[in-house]
Amino acid sequence: MADGAVRETARVLVAADKFKGSLTAVQVAERVTAGLRRVVPGVPVETLPVADGGDGTVAAAVAAGFERREVRVTGPLGEPVTAAYALRDTTAVVEMAEASGLQHLPAGVFAPLTATTYGSGELLAAALDAGARTIVFGVGGSATTDGGAGMLAALGARFLDAEGKPVGPGGGGLADLAEADLSGLDPRMADVDLILASDVDNPLTGPKGAPEVYGRQKGATEDDIVTLDGALAHYASILGPDHARLPGAGAAGGAGYGALVALGARFRPGIEVMLDVLGFAPALARATLVITGEGSLDEQTLHGKAPAGVAAAARAAGVEVVAVCGRLALAPEALTGAGISRAYALTDLEPDPAVSMAQAGPLLERAAEAIARDFLL
Repeated sequence: MADGAVRETARVLVAADKFKGSLTAVQVAERVTAGLRRVVPGVPVETLPVADGGDGTVAAAVAAGFERREVRVTGPLGEPVTAAYALRDTTAVVEMAEASGLQHLPAGVFAPLTATTYGSGELLAAALDAGARTIVFGVGGSATTDGGAGMLAALGARFLDAEGKPVGPGGGGLADLAEADLSGLDPRMADVDLILASDVDNPLTGPKGAPEVYGRQKGATEDDIVTLDGALAHYASILGPDHARLPGAGAAGGAGYGALVALGARFRPGIEVMLDVLGFAPALARATLVITGEGSLDEQTLHGKAPAGVAAAARAAGVEVVAVCGRLALAPEALTGAGISRAYALTDLEPDPAVSMAQAGPLLERAAEAIARDFLL
């Protein structure tokens, strides 16, 4: 091929996650496309914003053609919030963070012992009301550690103390639990395929459990973590201890456990589910190069995050993959092992992290220009 000639058969698929704090997955796709076409005008680019079950999952579904539906539900602190889910035909994508996420907490305010998943249950009910028969339940980014008790209560369960009164909200209240009555659960849940989509496979309690691993980012002190771990263990002893050890039980402060033990959910890695739902396989079949990425490519990326899932699927199909990211904390051999040929980090263009985040859009376009020169010419 002559130097500078465009590969006429090139077709690019941009399947990246958000750059948290800087760009949504949709914006990432737009910026990458703009950069590619500055070097190779008219190059065919298909965009498929992706997510792994955490915040941004509904937005990815909407970008893929799902209808966005908004409802008023109970936020993690008990105040009303507006939350969205996505619907296409009889499949709904419900993102727990929309109802019970950290983004609903005022700056610097946490409620590790009392934050509730009640609104997530209301969101599931809204999807049922809309006729959903399959629900992809993305759990991640929650402000809660209540084992999904609030979610189940919104769907008709009752959690009572020794005096027959409802226990208090949040994981802290579960220490007083004497009786769990699931007989009033919405019967429609029994007829729905509920898929628990998560990028974590932690158990409910213990050294790798929800309070210990994720409690601190939700404002829990060391004493709070001990309290929550004991309360969730007590809760599980009443609802079913076997489910507490299942992969995904510890997702989203134990909401995964509630879905598994009481709602008949089945756990699948979030990115695998979302790639299926978004129609990744047919898009991949049309591509000669895949560009994936997220804000930080690091060790966590290799454990179920979106870029690793995209790269694994592309490698299986024999399609080359490159990645874009805000910062790169993986050695070249780790990238290769994940199926990524090369990674382009914004911090290589702008070393100051604060400036890099503030200028993420223009910097990403420059990174995409480099990809075009390296892989499309």
